[in-house]
Amino acid sequence: MKVAIASDDGKIISSHFGRTKGFAIYGIEGTVIKTQAYLENTFTGHARGLEGADHGIDRHGPILEALKDCQVVISHGMGRRIYDDLESAGIEVFVTDETDVQKAVNLFINDKLINNTDLVDDHKHIH
Repeated sequence: MKVAIASDDGKIISSHFGRTKGFAIYGIEGTVIKTQAYLENTFTGHARGLEGADHGIDRHGPILEALKDCQVVISHGMGRRIYDDLESAGIEVFVTDETDVQKAVNLFINDKLINNTDLVDDHKHIH
């Protein structure tokens, strides 16, 4: 199983999924971390300079494609639309109070990571 954790530096979990500088990617078998890599974020709408752009633009297609091999995504905060899009793509999403990447992956492995959906922002826009 692959787990992607939004992080600017591979150590601290990003509070804003779309603005993260990258993702710590863990390959996990059972309760053992087999691989670890860092994937630079060049694909979220914010990373592609689409902030404030028309909402008709496919903002989430590139992130869904980039993380398609991951079964789980962990962040410290994200918008409702990407949360729902990740889940619709079959990716389990955890929005956590935990900010330490290593601690979060260990909590996940031990089935103790809590999904705090209060940290999901509904992005109420006024047009």
